[in-house]
Order: sequence, then structure tokens, then C-alpha cells
Amino acid sequence: MAMKPTEKIWHNGKFIRWEDATIHVLSHVVSYGSAVFEGIRCYETKSGPAIFRVREHMQRMINSGKIYRIEWPFTAEELSNAAGELVRANKMSSCYIRPIALRGYGDIGVGGLKVPTEVFMACWEWGRYLGPEAIENGVDVCVSSWNRMAPNTLPSMAKAAANYMNSQLIHMEAHANGYSEGIALDVNGFVSEGSGENVFIVRNGGLQTAPLGNSVLPGITRDSVLKIAQDLNISVTEQCIPRELLYIADEAFFTGTAAEVTPIRSVDKISVGKGVTGPVTKAIQKEFYAIIRGEKADRHHWLTPVAVGSKQPVGV
Repeated sequence: MAMKPTEKIWHNGKFIRWEDATIHVLSHVVSYGSAVFEGIRCYETKSGPAIFRVREHMQRMINSGKIYRIEWPFTAEELSNAAGELVRANKMSSCYIRPIALRGYGDIGVGGLKVPTEVFMACWEWGRYLGPEAIENGVDVCVSSWNRMAPNTLPSMAKAAANYMNSQLIHMEAHANGYSEGIALDVNGFVSEGSGENVFIVRNGGLQTAPLGNSVLPGITRDSVLKIAQDLNISVTEQCIPRELLYIADEAFFTGTAAEVTPIRSVDKISVGKGVTGPVTKAIQKEFYAIIRGEKADRHHWLTPVAVGSKQPVGV
């Protein structure tokens, strides 16, 4: 999906031009994938642009860095404020925000502890990740031949760049075989997640999703759906999900910042339920989109408004 450049990118506390956000080819991250990042959406609401769960995303990024011993020059609060400044500086009404912290230039050794940490944050327009019709009609997926990382290899709780080489294999294989996305199993053969999404299934009116121990990223949208389900009195169980449950589920859907809440209509060419978006998925979608669009009260305080008309910060 091609990016449409915006004017400014935030770099280590100051704004630079989009085209000036470059790194050296021998930066540590290029050879070793030594970066942690986030994906955050800013939505257009009736009251103006608002960023969805920005502090939770920034805290997860800091946690990811801690796992990889990346020293942080900024707090979650400072990064959250910078995200708002970025949206404002680029005059965006809605957008996708990508903060990334990477090990930069200075030492090519594997450890990378001596190289500086570079923190960038960009935003741009981004539509439906799995296609414009996916939210309503659902997607066809496959179970990937590639497993998620085994415990004690690469930490799945860290949203790290290197982990997404595994995601690329899952995604590319799915597309090569005519599917929209792939679902990976963990090393024990239980359902883990998609290449960039968490997975939920519906059985007998209740939700089931894999626990974090099944090599699952602790998704912010995943957590939001858990809270919405509680609000709607929908039971939720976090448990190991055998592969075959995907085939006999009443409903299934992906969650993620990019995917939002996307129904799954078939797995390995086997229809999920009736092959259309089911009532539980529709109820969760309706509540989720009503909140992020400002049509319902933000009862969980998920939205951080961006004051577009306010004075630009120093450094722009």
C-alpha cells in the first residue's frame, strides 16, 4: 500500500521534513532489525481528530524496548504528546501514526548497545488494511505453514521489527495462494495470530481468543474488544485454540490497529459459520466504530483529541 507523504516527521524531539528522515545504510537496524515500533490510528470524529489509545500504544513500545535493552530518551507521555503535535503539524483529520525507535549508526557489532537510539514518528493517510470491503464482507484466510516464534526465541510480547520477518513469510505465502491473510499456529500447534492481527472466534455466543502464552502480541485493539465484550455481556475465554476450532467456529474475526475489527468468512476454503459476518461480530463492530467515531460516549477514555487549530510547538 503506497504511502502519501506528509510534510513533517518527528525526530528525537524536533520536526524535520519528510524527505530528510533518513538513516545510514550501516545503521545497526539495517543489518539486524533492531527496532521496536507501533501502529496507531487517529480518527476523524464529530469533535475533530482524536488518537485511539495513544498512551497504551506508547507504553507498549517502551515495554518492547525494555525487553530488547533499548534505552529510552522519552517517556510514554512525551511520545503521546508528540503524536498529537505530529497530527497537528501535518494538518491531518485522520491518519495512521508510526512511531519507531531504532538502533542507529556507530557500531556494526551484533549487540548494538553502544549505538545511539533514534526515535522517529511519521503519519500518513491509510485506509482499510485488508481492503475496502473487508470490514463488511469479511476475508478469506488460510492456516500458514509458518509457525509463530517458539517461546524463548524471539519475544512475541515485543512489537519488534525482526519479528515481522516471520509475519512477512505468513503474509506472502497467503497472498501467493490467493488468500487475504494467513493465521499462524504456535510451536505446539495451537492458534496464535495473523501476520499482524489477533484472532477471535465465536462459539455458542461467546468469544474465545488465544492467551499471550501462545506467542501472541498483546494487541491494543484486542484489549479493546475484550472490554467491549464485557460491556455487551458477551462471555470471553482466553484459552488454547486447536486449529480445527477455526473450521467449526460460528464466527471469527481479526483485530488490530490496521485491521480494526475484520470478519473472517472462510479458513482454508471452509466457510466460517454461514460465510457471512455473524451477529456477535456485528455487535462488536458496531460498538467499536461508534466509539472511535465519537458517535457514542468515550466511556473508557480511549480517544485523545487533537487541537488542530492550536499553536505549533517549538521545533516545527
